[in-house]
Amino acid sequence: ADDLEDAVPDRNEFLFPEYEILIEPEEPESPADSSVDPDDEAAIGTSGNSDKQEELRATGSATLESLDEETLEAMAKHETEDDKIFQKFKERIAAEPEQIIRYCRGGEGPIWVSGENVPEEKDIANCSCGAKRIFEFQIMPQLLNHLKVDSLGESIDWGTLVVYTCANNCNEGNQYTEEFIWKQDFSAGS
Repeated sequence: ADDLEDAVPDRNEFLFPEYEILIEPEEPESPADSSVDPDDEAAIGTSGNSDKQEELRATGSATLESLDEETLEAMAKHETEDDKIFQKFKERIAAEPEQIIRYCRGGEGPIWVSGENVPEEKDIANCSCGAKRIFEFQIMPQLLNHLKVDSLGESIDWGTLVVYTCANNCNEGNQYTEEFIWKQDFSAGS
């Protein structure tokens, strides 16, 4: 009996408390309602370029002047696209910054946090009944704050978790059905 007490921890760091989730329809946002901080917009527009410049200086392997024009344009375009996608994400969630789940079965689709690791149709496995899966809901990164896992050393992390379910809403005789989740981080380095 003493061995069992030593083997079972008193507390599991990943046993989360129970919370109530309020479900409300998302109000469409007009362009004048955007509440993104202008300082954030300025930082988004410049941080990627200065970070890249610092990286190039630190490595000593190249400078911006030594890179050909095509490479510079490709870098700028990539950063600009990711910045636009993240900006769109921030603008969309600004109306409800505490939102943890976005439900829209078969609707407009998820809000991506990055242009990286966005699934194509072929990446989403079909249901066990053979039907295609469609977007049903996404779990937002704000959930991490509510669960207080952002302070753990080796914590779980995501930009968004997107859940795809059977387009035919099949019932394979099971009480529970395995669904498909796509995890997108904020960037490839996350």
